[in-house]
Amino acid sequence: MNKLSLARLIKIGAALLVLATLLTVSAYRPAADREMYQLRIYHVKTGQQEEQVENFLRGAFLPELHKLGVRKVGVFKPIGNDTATDRRVVVLIPYASLAQLGRVAERLEQDVDFGKISPAYWNAAHTSPPYFRLEMIQLEAFTDQLRLRAPKLQGPRLERVYELRSYESATEKQHRNKVHMFAQGGEIPLFERLGFNAVFYARVVAGSRMPNLMYLTTFENQAARDEHWKAFGADPEWKKLAAAPEYQNNVSKIDILFLRPTAYSDI
Repeated sequence: MNKLSLARLIKIGAALLVLATLLTVSAYRPAADREMYQLRIYHVKTGQQEEQVENFLRGAFLPELHKLGVRKVGVFKPIGNDTATDRRVVVLIPYASLAQLGRVAERLEQDVDFGKISPAYWNAAHTSPPYFRLEMIQLEAFTDQLRLRAPKLQGPRLERVYELRSYESATEKQHRNKVHMFAQGGEIPLFERLGFNAVFYARVVAGSRMPNLMYLTTFENQAARDEHWKAFGADPEWKKLAAAPEYQNNVSKIDILFLRPTAYSDI
């Protein structure tokens, strides 16, 4: 295991977020009142590693975040995770602002002894770590009006489909154009009208794939997901928006990850 504590990694991540935000686009500055999100993706190879990570999240990490005022923490696994070579546990942490992210990181650094709360995870030997990679992605909501929303789903939890989409652009200018297409051009209202039940819409400000934006939509099951996207593709408003000259060629790569919430997820 790395000698740096988890809380110190979070603190370092917060500092890198500020730096990356300032450097990514020279004209851009973080908005003080916009929500921030952190995606923590634990990459594991075995069921034992996955169990260690989940025990830590369920028994130590989420309870501490809740104590510090971070209430709606999502924990997910990709559909088909059990048979994947690269198994993952995805954690979505919302912060009311960049300032709150910094405060929580500082408090975790000062107040939490994860070694006592979750010794099997925290004190794991370097020859038997609980994961083989921990990936962190920092995001900021498109506008200060957008806030994380828990999905309004009624069906069985084990059938729910959460769809995490990542849209990369070839340049920073084209990335900003795609964000504009969502936030000001009408794409978000279209998703809302068609009932995509989105949890968040955000731009990546620090991560391995940039420039990039991500959003998370939710559905009762796979059939409902497919029906929604069929309706989206056929909608006259989408066809008009997609054909608009000002919004051409603003996405170079799309990645889609289908997720299901764990039993202890807040979202």
